[in-house]
Amino acid sequence: MTIDSALLGSIAAIVWINLLLSGDNAVVIALACRSLPDGMRMRGLALGAAAAVGLRIFFTIIVATLLGVPFLKLVGGVLLFWIAVKLLIDESEETDVPASKSLWKAVQTIVVADMVMSLDNVLAIAAAANGSMPLIVFGLVLSAPLVAFGANMMIDVLQRFPIFVWGGAALLGWVAGGLMVEDPAWPTFAHWTPSHAIGYAAAAAGALAVVAVGWAMLKHEGRDI
Repeated sequence: MTIDSALLGSIAAIVWINLLLSGDNAVVIALACRSLPDGMRMRGLALGAAAAVGLRIFFTIIVATLLGVPFLKLVGGVLLFWIAVKLLIDESEETDVPASKSLWKAVQTIVVADMVMSLDNVLAIAAAANGSMPLIVFGLVLSAPLVAFGANMMIDVLQRFPIFVWGGAALLGWVAGGLMVEDPAWPTFAHWTPSHAIGYAAAAAGALAVVAVGWAMLKHEGRDI
């Protein structure tokens, strides 16, 4: 039995995207629950993780469906490109998440924060899966334990080895470039259908553009690369 290289590539991309983008959501859960009593903290973590993953499933199904609408892949590619650049230039923003002493207040905080933060995960997984519902389900199932348990470990690794962050941002740029050129509106308004070669060229251009823009913005701000 042969294994489709494109399928393996999609699986690898989804795994990497989850590793990079699930940590923020997990940190929000930990911060919101940090002041709960010991006996209540595990319940808060479990409920927060369940709410976060449930929201992600809901939003990913909607996004995957809408990506078939003309021009939305173009818009999604632009958003994903910006998410990739932000991954390089942003410091962690989750330290402002308020701690809660009430279980349901903590869960409410997690739900509100995750609704705002899940766009990157949702869009990236839906794009990397290229509309394949089994791959989307795989990405969402993988994200559950990462959101629930993996934040501290992932953050430590990414801080120790920044090259993984740059590689992940380039991967998001690759997905963004490929997503934009696959928009079903191209044959309609441009009177041509992108070929596989053009798709790979657009993906490579997206990856290079993310790295170049991120590098330029960091240099402009005088920050370490």
